[in-house]
Amino acid sequence: MAVLALLGVSAGYGRADVVHDVSLSLEAGEVVALIGPNGAGKTTLLRAAAGILRPTAGSVVVDGRDLAGIPPREAALLLSGVPQDDATEFAFTAREVAAMGRTARLSPWRAEGPADRAAVEAALAAVGLESAADRPVTSLSGGERRRASVARCLAQDAKVLLLDEPTAHLDLGHETRLVTSLRRLAKDRGKAVLVALHDLNLAAAFASRIVLLAGGRVAAEGPPREVLAPARLAAAFGADVLVLSHPDSGAPVVVPRDRGPA
Repeated sequence: MAVLALLGVSAGYGRADVVHDVSLSLEAGEVVALIGPNGAGKTTLLRAAAGILRPTAGSVVVDGRDLAGIPPREAALLLSGVPQDDATEFAFTAREVAAMGRTARLSPWRAEGPADRAAVEAALAAVGLESAADRPVTSLSGGERRRASVARCLAQDAKVLLLDEPTAHLDLGHETRLVTSLRRLAKDRGKAVLVALHDLNLAAAFASRIVLLAGGRVAAEGPPREVLAPARLAAAFGADVLVLSHPDSGAPVVVPRDRGPA
């Protein structure tokens, strides 16, 4: 059974839907990349999947239950996420930001314990923030702040991870470390990961399946090699590209087509 299923979901803002009749599902242990041009509806779809935005049609089912009927604290044990813009102006340390992910697991009768502290430290290590854990996030770079937000998501230890451009502002080393950690969480701990990415090559390298959105609808869904076809990318992005094969992994590599001087 799918741990997350979007069933004919339409959602938007005011009277205008941004995504239309989208259906997709994720199994435990699966990493799915959500790609598409600017304005295609990636963020809107993730917000609907997280319960932040109520669908105008269709439903979101998590662990076999309609998300609309799950109390917020219980939903936080099932879903965690990183929004596209997650800035804070408060001087929490990176460790305190990560620890916020444990909030749903605490109560007046259960204070933070060794398991919570271990989860926070593991999350900080996964994003490479151990050495900056006690620094205020207001003193961190944009990439470090982004990693603190991802650490909070990981510390939450939910079944489903919904991440909107988690690699934004990250350098190559930390980008690689993050996507490797996400793939390991899916494989070793059965997490279901849905991640919106602009980097098509990153999506091809670490996702088992890609969903291409265009005009708020699913234009293609399947293995990277199938979805990242030149004609399909040209139609969605308006870009003329070549799709090559990585010499080691065989994964598709998307590069702009060089037409020479204008």
